[in-house]
Amino acid sequence: MVVVLNGVLADECPKSIRALLAAHPGYRDAAAQLLGATARVIGPPGLLYVGQRELAAVVPHDKNVGIIGSDDATSCIIVVVRHSGSGAVALAHLDGSGTADAAATMVARVQQLAVGYPEGRLELQLVGGFTDPHRYSDDLFANIMLSFHRLTEEIDLTLACCCELNTALGGGSPTPLVTGIGVDIRAGDLFPASFPDKGPELALRGARNITGGLHSAQVLDIYDNGLAMLRIGPFNYEPLRGVDLWLEQSDDFILQHLSTTPAVEPPHFVHNIRVTLKFIQQHPFPAVTVFPDNRPHYYRRDEQTGCWVPVRF
Repeated sequence: MVVVLNGVLADECPKSIRALLAAHPGYRDAAAQLLGATARVIGPPGLLYVGQRELAAVVPHDKNVGIIGSDDATSCIIVVVRHSGSGAVALAHLDGSGTADAAATMVARVQQLAVGYPEGRLELQLVGGFTDPHRYSDDLFANIMLSFHRLTEEIDLTLACCCELNTALGGGSPTPLVTGIGVDIRAGDLFPASFPDKGPELALRGARNITGGLHSAQVLDIYDNGLAMLRIGPFNYEPLRGVDLWLEQSDDFILQHLSTTPAVEPPHFVHNIRVTLKFIQQHPFPAVTVFPDNRPHYYRRDEQTGCWVPVRF
C-alpha cells in the first residue's frame, strides 16, 4: 500500500515530520485545523474506547457505536484508517510494538467492512506524539509510515499531527498539544477528545503493556463486528518479577521508571499503573485465572444506559 502524499504517489516514504513538511508543507495547515478545534470530553454511551496496543474497526450503521477514540497518547501515536466510500473506520493506539501487523490488520478490516459499498479511497490519519528528548515519537512516526508504505495498495495520508507539529514549547519543556482523539463514525469527523471512562477491564487490558510474553507485543482487535460486541482476550502474559516491590514504591518513583515521558503524563497515570500492578499481582497467570476456558470476555451495549455490560456468549 504505497502512501499517497497530497495526491502524489510517494517513491520514498518520509522518515520524519520535518521531511514530510519539506516536500509537502500543506500538512501543517491540516494539523493546525485539528489543533484549533475544541476538545471534547466524551462519556461512555456510544463510545468504543481503544487502549494502548489495541485496535478496532467499525461502520457508520453500527447502532452500538457512535464514537471510536483513544487518549493518553503522549509519546504514542493514534492511527486512523478510513474508507471514504463506506465510512468504515479503524483506529489503533500504537507505541512501537506490533506496528507492521497492526497496519496490515487495520487495512484488511476496513476493506472487509467496505465490501458492497460505493468505491472510495483509503485515508490515513496520524495524531499524537511530540518532540520528546528521546525521540520516541519521531522513531514511531517513521515506523508507522514505513509499515503502511510497504503494503501493496494506495492509502492517502490526509493528516499528520505528530511530533513537532503536535508540540508546545512554552515554559521551555516540550509538551504534546493533543493526546487524544475521537472519530464520529457517522459524520466522519475527527476531533481532539478525552475519555474519563475507558471501558471495562482496563487493568487487565493494560497489564500487557507492563509485562512480557508473546501476547504483550501484539496489537489486539477488541471489537467483533459480526456480534457488535466489545471483545477482551483471551491472552496471557508473563509474571512480573518484583511486582510486590513495585507496589511499595512512591508515586514519583513509579512515574519516573514506568513512563517513557514522565514530565507530561496525565494526573491519573500513576493511579492507573498501581491498579494494573495490583491486578498483575493477583493474576500472574491470566490464562489460568482470567481466561480459564480460553474464551474472550464479551460485552454488549446496554440499551438503557449506553454502557458496555458483560454477557455470556
